[in-house]
Amino acid sequence: MRGTERSEIRFGRTAIPYRIVRGRRQKTVAIAIDPQAGVLLRAPAATPVDSLDAIVHRKAIWILERLRKLRDLPPPPSPRQFVSGETFLYLGRQHRLRVERVAEAGGKVRLRNGWLVAEVPAAAPDAERPALVRKLLVSWYRRRAAERIPERAGWWSERLSLRPAGVLIRSQEKRWASCDPAGVLRFNWRIVQASPRLVDYVVVHELIHLVHSGHTTAYWSALGQALPDYEDRRDSLRKIGARLVW
Repeated sequence: MRGTERSEIRFGRTAIPYRIVRGRRQKTVAIAIDPQAGVLLRAPAATPVDSLDAIVHRKAIWILERLRKLRDLPPPPSPRQFVSGETFLYLGRQHRLRVERVAEAGGKVRLRNGWLVAEVPAAAPDAERPALVRKLLVSWYRRRAAERIPERAGWWSERLSLRPAGVLIRSQEKRWASCDPAGVLRFNWRIVQASPRLVDYVVVHELIHLVHSGHTTAYWSALGQALPDYEDRRDSLRKIGARLVW
């Protein structure tokens, strides 16, 4: 990977500066947008800067809209401590965590009277308790996801006349879900923290990939037919997404 270059175009009265990272193996130009780093173009080694300027100019409306939406996102949440009083989401509803020490050697999480109650062995050292609480919570959320997501995938599969080859629950910190070439759908257990309408958005998003592999115009059109308000659901997920990753 070569060093980073910089360029800038003007779109009306707005300047759009961007960085260029060239790679010998890069075959096409890809645009990435980050709220802190700004606009980044990954480009083949021989692509002239004039050509990259033209690409940024053509995509200016999309780039500015993406930057605006990213600026509107709430600040990232503070790191989790996994102690009593912290708030966790389940299907869009907030639940306070209560850590209770029990005599039993095992541990479990229960949803009780609106609280997420994590029962940890009294013998567990204080220094190890946060990691243990997190492990118990992850296990509880994964079980809930394994119940909820296949059920929603089945419901939408019938509605859309689509048949995935399988529905799996995984831990994917960089994405909510994926669809492989064999038609197997993989869902991040974390999405079960979101409201049912956002869970459905992620489910339908992947089901449409059974027909359209990329995010083409045809893909977005098919998604819009299945979920006319998908843009609102997508924006809502972007706004809360950081809260769901721990």
